[in-house]
Amino acid sequence: MKVMEPSGVAVREGEYGDRIAAVEPGGVEFIPLSERHGGPRQLLWTWMSPNLEFATIFLGVLAVAAFGLSFWQAALAVALGTGLGALSHGVLSARGPSAGVPQMVLGRLPFGYWGNLIPSALNTVAAGIGWFAVNSVSGALALNTLTGLPSWLCLVIVVAVMVVLGFFGHNLVQAFERYAFPVLAVIFAVTAVVILSKARPGFAGSGGGLGGFLLTVGATFGYAAGWNPYAADYTRYLPPDASRRAVGLYAGLGVFVPCVILEVVGAASVTIGGDALGQPTTAFTGHLPGPVAALALLAITLGAISANALNVYSGAMSLLTMGVRLPLTLRRALTALACGVIGFLVALSGLEDAGHKYESFLLVISYWIGPWLGIVLVDAYLRRGGEFGPLLYDRRHTNPAGPIAMVTGVVLSVWLFSNQELYVGLVPERVPAVGDIAFAVGFLISAAVYLALKPLRR
Repeated sequence: MKVMEPSGVAVREGEYGDRIAAVEPGGVEFIPLSERHGGPRQLLWTWMSPNLEFATIFLGVLAVAAFGLSFWQAALAVALGTGLGALSHGVLSARGPSAGVPQMVLGRLPFGYWGNLIPSALNTVAAGIGWFAVNSVSGALALNTLTGLPSWLCLVIVVAVMVVLGFFGHNLVQAFERYAFPVLAVIFAVTAVVILSKARPGFAGSGGGLGGFLLTVGATFGYAAGWNPYAADYTRYLPPDASRRAVGLYAGLGVFVPCVILEVVGAASVTIGGDALGQPTTAFTGHLPGPVAALALLAITLGAISANALNVYSGAMSLLTMGVRLPLTLRRALTALACGVIGFLVALSGLEDAGHKYESFLLVISYWIGPWLGIVLVDAYLRRGGEFGPLLYDRRHTNPAGPIAMVTGVVLSVWLFSNQELYVGLVPERVPAVGDIAFAVGFLISAAVYLALKPLRR
C-alpha cells in the first residue's frame, strides 16, 4: 500500500537524503517520504553511545556516596528508575516514523500551538543549556585530567566538537554515534570488569533508607526520561512503515542497558573507597590501572561529546518549535549554534562543585518531565488511530487541558513532595523518610487532570 504525505502540514524543503557531510536543511517541518532512510536497529547506538559517559556513572556514585544506599539497594533503585524512563522513551520513539516530526512538535496536540511554549521552553533550557553544560563539564574535567591542559581550554575543545555535530545535523549526529559506540563499549566494558572485581558488594552504605532509595529512583528516572522529549527527533527520518514495536524496543533498550550497567559500576566504585564527590572523574579513574585509566578518561570525553551532540540538536528543535524565525535553509543549524554558545557559558560556571549541581539538576528535570509525560501519554492513548497532522502547524489549535494539567501537576507535586536544599515539600518536611517522589506524583496528577478535562480538547 502506498503511503501518502499528510495534507495540511508544513513539509521540509531541500534535499538531504542520507548524506553525512551536509548541513541538514529546514527546521521542525514534516520529513518528506522521499527523504526517509535507515532502520530501527540503528537506534541502539543512537541511544547507547550518549549514555556511555561519566554523567551516567556519577548517578550510581550519588546513590551510594550522597544518598547513603548500600550497593544492592542502589542497584535495585537504578533498575527501577531507569526502567520507567526507558519504557516511556520506547513508547514515544515509536510515534516518530508515522508522525515525521520532532517530539516537541507532537506536544502541540495535548498543549495547543501556543500552550506548547511551556514544555518547549523548559526543554530548550534543559537540553540545549542544562544537559549541554552538565556533559560539557564532565568531558572537560576528564580531558583536563588526561592532558593537564587548563580546564577552560578543555571545555572550549569539547564544546567546539559538540557544536559542529549539532550544526551539521541529523545524519552526522547519527554517524558519529554509530562509530563512537564500539570504542565506548569496549573501553567501558574493560573499566566495568576492573571496578566490579575490586568492589565490595556487601557495602552497607550510610543508612539512606527509603528516602535515599526514592531519591535514587527519582534521579535515575530523571536521567533516563530526560531523553523522552527528544524521542521522535531521531525516529522521524525512518520510513513510516517501520515496525513500531522494533522502533520502541531498540530505542528503549538503547537507554536502559548502558544506563543500568554504568550506574551500577558507579555505585560499585564508591564501595572501593576514595573521595567520590570531590573530584569525580579523578576519583573514579584512580581505581584503574594507568593505561586503563587513560582510556577511561578518553572514553569519558568521547561519551560527553556523544551525549551533547543530541542535546544541542534537540535543544535547537525545541527552540524552533517555540516559533523562532531564522533564514529558512539554515534556521536549524543557526539555532543549534546558539544553544551551544549559551550552554558553553553556563558550563564555565559549573566547573566547580559539579557533583552537587548535578544532583539538584537531575531532580529538577524530573519535576517537569513527570507531569509532561503523563499528559503526552494520555493524549496519545486518546488519539490512537486518529488523524492529527494538520493540527501540528495550526496556530489556531488550542487545548487548555494540557497547560492546566501540567501547571497543576508541577505545582502540587513540588509543593508536597520536593526535597531540595532550597525547598523541602510538606511531606518530606514532616516525614523525611519519604524522600523525593515529586516526579511520580506529578505524573499521576497531570495525567488524571488531563483525562478529566478532555472535554476541553478541540
